[in-house]
Amino acid sequence: MQVPGVSRSVLAALVAMMLSAPVFAASASAPVQAVWVPRHVYFVYRGFTVHYSCSGLRDEIVRLLTRLGARDLNVRSVGCMRPEGPARFPGVDVSMRVLAPAARAAAGAPRLAAHWKKVVLLSGSGYRAGGQCELMTQFRHTFLPVFDARAIHLRATCVPHQITPGTHLSAEVLFPHAARSRAH
Repeated sequence: MQVPGVSRSVLAALVAMMLSAPVFAASASAPVQAVWVPRHVYFVYRGFTVHYSCSGLRDEIVRLLTRLGARDLNVRSVGCMRPEGPARFPGVDVSMRVLAPAARAAAGAPRLAAHWKKVVLLSGSGYRAGGQCELMTQFRHTFLPVFDARAIHLRATCVPHQITPGTHLSAEVLFPHAARSRAH
């Protein structure tokens, strides 16, 4: 094949690069060995802009952890001084199981095929995203390390007492290989 102005060696390099690209993409989605591991997190939300009730924070944490693939969730509200309305420093005590790479697990734990999947926890658009800036920032630093998450992307410019639009949080976490076709 001859392309005007392009040498054969450059053309050959481009063709080789294009042919190798699908192989690289396929290897990125190859199954990895993983194990379910128990995790415990005690989290107290400290926000200046948006305040949560104890049940509201609990429900939001359950929603986020479920999207990340946590199992056997037990989320208990803590630090609640009154039964309803916004709490000053609501918290949650969380017990769950998450998938972790088998190399980081105890010997003898049952292994399963898993794959890395990108999960968008907050898309960055709208009023809701702006109001969750503080929660997403705290969630990223407290919960995502528990998942052995990778490719974490947090875009947040939190200004106390102001709704700051554009907050985005996403990460890659492990999901069971059989669950690949399900939407999360």
